[in-house]
Amino acid sequence: MKMEKGQKLLFIGDSVTDCERSKPDGEGSLGNGYVSFVDGLLQAVYPEWGIRVVNKGINGHTIRDLKKRWQEDVLDQKPDLLSIMIGINDVWRQYDTPFIKESHVYVEEYENTLRSLVEKTKPGVKHIFLMTPFYLEPNEQDAMRRSMDQYGRVVKRIAGETGCLFIDTQAAFNKVLKDLYPAAIAWDRVHPSTAGHMVLARAFLTEIGFDWNRFS
Repeated sequence: MKMEKGQKLLFIGDSVTDCERSKPDGEGSLGNGYVSFVDGLLQAVYPEWGIRVVNKGINGHTIRDLKKRWQEDVLDQKPDLLSIMIGINDVWRQYDTPFIKESHVYVEEYENTLRSLVEKTKPGVKHIFLMTPFYLEPNEQDAMRRSMDQYGRVVKRIAGETGCLFIDTQAAFNKVLKDLYPAAIAWDRVHPSTAGHMVLARAFLTEIGFDWNRFS
């Protein structure tokens, strides 16, 4: 696995990461989403590893918000492993509040800010995992889906250029969307159901080298 015994794994992001986690510490109760599932599976299958999981997601946040709290919520935490999934609100606000432009985070700002945070943090951690934002709309020509895919390509490019590990959450959901209508796994195409969060947890755990055969 891409982690070692006793390491601290920190997740940061928006509401999809938050999922009613305990605040402000982000430990104890990790919420009801993929972060909790990842923690539960690591404890159940690798109990001897003692991986400490921290959830620093906050509802409604964009990359701009992450930048403001990066020192306190990431650098001061001194994680060994860091997972970043951000961008849904950066795109969404452009569509659900099109006239409130000060809340919009366009792709250039998104890319510059994410790259800066990664470059600032990478020397102090073992691994950074960059998870793409997603939109559970199978029609790739849908305007918001096209925008989300653009931001996802930015994440992939930054991961490649900075040596981060890349997790394509949109691709993981696309497999499920071949058989399920989007509302079955996310009522608003953004906030996943339990099954949707399990898709995210599986994508993350697969990337870190989780041995699914240890269940047997």
